[in-house]
Amino acid sequence: MAALAKGELFAPETVKDLFSKVSGHSSIAKLAGSIPIPFNGIEMFTFSMDDEVNIVAENTKKEAGSVTVAPVKVVPIKIEYGARVTDEFLYASEEKQLDILKAFNEGYAKKVARGLDIMAMHGVNPRKKEASALIGTNSFDTNTNIAVIDYDETQIEENIESAIAAVDEGYDVTGMAMSKAFSSTLASLTVNGVKQYPELAWGANPGNVHGLPVDVNSTVSFNGSNDQAIVGDFANAFKWGYAKEIPLEVIQYGDPDQSGQDLKAFNQVYLRAETYIGWAIIDPAAFARIATKATVTEGEKS
Repeated sequence: MAALAKGELFAPETVKDLFSKVSGHSSIAKLAGSIPIPFNGIEMFTFSMDDEVNIVAENTKKEAGSVTVAPVKVVPIKIEYGARVTDEFLYASEEKQLDILKAFNEGYAKKVARGLDIMAMHGVNPRKKEASALIGTNSFDTNTNIAVIDYDETQIEENIESAIAAVDEGYDVTGMAMSKAFSSTLASLTVNGVKQYPELAWGANPGNVHGLPVDVNSTVSFNGSNDQAIVGDFANAFKWGYAKEIPLEVIQYGDPDQSGQDLKAFNQVYLRAETYIGWAIIDPAAFARIATKATVTEGEKS
């Protein structure tokens, strides 16, 4: 196996393997269906008939019903991950190179999966943990049209019911993403000494609670977010996808990560993978968040 050249792509079977792993580590990938997205993005139109059907008697006027059409743009965002490895990688056997690439592939898959959750849930750059202008309002936290239920640990079941009720009646609730702390609180809930959610005990992630698809994930409360759970119609009102070309660069010269260390001087090469991934909340009325109410300090009061 020759050394990989700059810009060489993962083999198709590797790409398939890469994104089959995403579903195992991303709540959104688990709860929402993916769609193919071109590099220049895709415009999806939401179409609704706001009236009900009309009874028409013989020889009477037929009235027009109202129709609402609104575009939703899904634009891929480029994310990347790079790492230095010894330049012995270039001269290693085919088996050794494959071992290194497999390890990089598996690690990168997990980071892409977490990144999808973190960006779409919180609107932040996963590495910098700061709000991203590229995401803007295209996240559950930054979209102000999504209903928010104040979390009360002593009323956790009522909170879930309130969140479900806050979802527009035109949508089904097809899933819930929960923080680990939220799941743990449910797991410890007892009535007359009987645990009400034994399937969540000991940190389990059962995939289904009371017939509702669920996923327990640390990404829900990433970076101190006040989110405890997100419920809604993930199956129909949220779409995500990725571009199929995922270039893997093997960089042999320079200082690509701006560390101040020249690759050649330290007998290293740099592996970098990039992915174009996009998502859209098709209708914020289809979702609700359960979140701890933010506290305001004296210095923050106006």
